[in-house]
Amino acid sequence: MHPPEIRARARGLYLAGATVAEAARAVGLSYPTVRHWCKDRPEPKQQSTALRCFRCRDGVGSPTSPGQYAYLLGLYLGDGHLVIARVPVLRIFCADAWPDLIVACENAMRNVLATSVQRVQKQGCVAVQSYGKHWPCLFPQHGRGKKHERPIVLTDWQREIVEAYPGDFLRGLFHSDGCRVSNRVTVRGKRYVYPRYMFVNESTDIMGLCQWALDLLGIAWRMNRRNCLSVARREAVAALDRHVGPKS
Repeated sequence: MHPPEIRARARGLYLAGATVAEAARAVGLSYPTVRHWCKDRPEPKQQSTALRCFRCRDGVGSPTSPGQYAYLLGLYLGDGHLVIARVPVLRIFCADAWPDLIVACENAMRNVLATSVQRVQKQGCVAVQSYGKHWPCLFPQHGRGKKHERPIVLTDWQREIVEAYPGDFLRGLFHSDGCRVSNRVTVRGKRYVYPRYMFVNESTDIMGLCQWALDLLGIAWRMNRRNCLSVARREAVAALDRHVGPKS
């Protein structure tokens, strides 16, 4: 007898749009077992995410929760991956060290499009994922290869959302590829400790989007290295604290 949570997870994947085979692989069980759970039960499969896709529904031009979309976009550009298969799956990789971030990522997926979200444990991190045929509509930046090896350009409608919610977008970027650290320096024999934010990304396009969002909020930044941005001025850190804050 398999634990009920395994059965619930397999059925959740299937109801969200995965095939029986995909659900079976995800839970590590045989196809016949998972097929029995998914096919021989009276509950109908959930309707397509087209009902929630603001890019495809007539008369709906923006997400219900635009701030949550901006946040999820930032997470996707940092640590996200969109697999295009029969049923596309959006995955955001979150470190085990930040449990609140995992919850925030899951909530953002549900608020934007997902009817079901799964957590897949990896070594040192959790893949927060959701199956849905309309994820590619919301993240047209998907493509083959690594993000820093191909152009990453926001569409006009994405730029409008980020312009309206730059703080949420930055929170997603810094929660994925950024951090808030205590910087220690010694000047004339006296030690000083002050907080600063760091954002590291190999993509010059994504780095440019981070700079643009910071400029929208009037937050000063500078480049430490080609792939590393720093926010260190006291007033700039305080301003970013209001939008991002430390991970937890």
